[in-house]
Amino acid sequence: MQQHSFGTTDLTVSQLCMGTMQFGWTADERSSFAVLDAFVDAGGNFLDTADMYSSWTPGNPGGVSEEILGRWLKERGNRDRMVIATKVRAKMWDGPDGEGLSRSHILRAAEESLRRLQIETIDHYQCHWPDEDTPIEETLAAFEELIDAGKVRYIGVSNYSPALLAEALRTADEKHLSRFVSFQPHYNLMNRSEFEGALADLCDSERLAVIPYSPLAGGFLTGKYQRGQPLPDSARAERTKRHMTVRGFRVVDALDAVARAHGVKPAAIAIAWLLHQPTVTAPIISANTPEQLADLLPAAELRLSPEELGSLNEASADE
Repeated sequence: MQQHSFGTTDLTVSQLCMGTMQFGWTADERSSFAVLDAFVDAGGNFLDTADMYSSWTPGNPGGVSEEILGRWLKERGNRDRMVIATKVRAKMWDGPDGEGLSRSHILRAAEESLRRLQIETIDHYQCHWPDEDTPIEETLAAFEELIDAGKVRYIGVSNYSPALLAEALRTADEKHLSRFVSFQPHYNLMNRSEFEGALADLCDSERLAVIPYSPLAGGFLTGKYQRGQPLPDSARAERTKRHMTVRGFRVVDALDAVARAHGVKPAAIAIAWLLHQPTVTAPIISANTPEQLADLLPAAELRLSPEELGSLNEASADE
C-alpha cells in the first residue's frame, strides 16, 4: 500500500485508513489487535477513531475503541510510525458541557482522548458533526489552544454542509485561526449525492483531504446481501437492508461483474471506485478479522478502466 500527502499538511498517510468503530463492538480486543497488525503489515499507517465509539453498545460507555487502540500502540511501540485521528462532539459525561463543540467540552474531551490513546499529541482532531449551539469561532479558538499547547497537530471536520464548511474556513481566515485541513463525508456508491457537487467542489478548491466513511454502505456493497435471500448475520443488517432496492441490486450486479474481471471481492471494487474519485485521499475501511481485511486490501492496487468506472457510475446514479 502506497502512502501520500494528507492535503496541505506535512502528514504522510496510507491510501486506506483503518476505522476502529468496530473495536469493542463487533471485534473484541484480541481481534482488534490482529486487524491492526495486518493493516500495518500491508503498509497502512492511518488510524481513525472517535471518543464516542461505541457507546451504543450495552455496557460500553464510549472511549473503548480509543482505549484498545492506545493499548495496541503501547504494546507494539510504533506510535511514531502511525497517524492517529480521533473525533469530538458526542455526549461523554453529564453536565452542561458534556457534549458539543464548546471550548470547555473540546478541551476536556481532548485530554480524555489523549489519556485513553496513551499519546501526547493527536495528529488529526475532528469535529464529528456540527454543533448549532456553539459559534464556529469558539470551536476554532479551542482547537487553536490545543494546537498551541502541542496536543493537536491538525484539525478536520465531518458531516458539515457546504455552507457551514465554507463559513468555518472563512472564519478561520478572518480570525487568523488554524483551518480545517480535511473533510470526512458519508460517501459510497449508494450515497453519492450528499458529497458530490458543492461539497466535493469546495474540498477541491480549498485543497482539503477527503476521507470518506462507510465506503461499503454498512456492508451492503460486500456482496453479502442478495435478492430474495435472508439478511446476513451482521450487527448492521437491519439498518443496511434499506439499500435492498432495484438501484441497490443494480449496483451489486455491477460490482460483481467488475470483481470477477479482476479476481477480487466486490468490496474491493467499491473501495477502488472511491480511490478513483479525484477528491478522495483515503477511504476509511473497517474489518473484524484479518481475513475480512484481506478482502479489502487489493483495492489499493486496482486500476479500473474507464468502461468499468462508467458501469459503476451508471448503476449507482440516483433514480
